[in-house]
Amino acid sequence: MIRREGRRMVVSGPVTLTNAAQVLEQGRQYLAEGVRAVDFGEVTEVDSSALALALAWLRDARAAKRELAFANLPEALQTLARLYGVEE
Repeated sequence: MIRREGRRMVVSGPVTLTNAAQVLEQGRQYLAEGVRAVDFGEVTEVDSSALALALAWLRDARAAKRELAFANLPEALQTLARLYGVEE
């Protein structure tokens, strides 16, 4: 689901309510170890839980006073972010 490549983690496969809690915790572990970017380029399916976990990672990074960048967001995830008014 997530692999680490240096200071970046690559999320792959579906990110839905079915596996969001597991993806969230794995991502949090990588963030605590120094990851500063999240690449969603290999994600195949999303629902609103994918947006929720991305926002949770962002909150965690900000609480630790760290920057976190997102790359290759699927169109469906971008649409959800716009819908909820959190696209920035």
